[in-house]
Amino acid sequence: MSKPFTPKVITANALVEGDVIYLTATGWTRDLAEADIITDEADADLRLIEASAQEADVVGVYLAEVQIKDGIPHPTHFREAFRATGPSNYSHGKQEQF
Repeated sequence: MSKPFTPKVITANALVEGDVIYLTATGWTRDLAEADIITDEADADLRLIEASAQEADVVGVYLAEVQIKDGIPHPTHFREAFRATGPSNYSHGKQEQF
């Protein structure tokens, strides 16, 4: 018997601004609450391929597990919870010099 599919969202970094963004039905958003919640493995694979093809706008596309509370996705891992709070002082993996 297969394990149930854990809900996920597609996330990436905006290539120009470096902000954390989430995929919606119509594009990208910086608000996790607006992200499309993916509940099917086949749909997740297809949406991930489509999002990865947008290399001119995004970098580092991947699926992030979420818990759904009142219809709103919430991160299940520390890294995603940290990313969802907004930009840090890191820009594409390199700490900015002050």
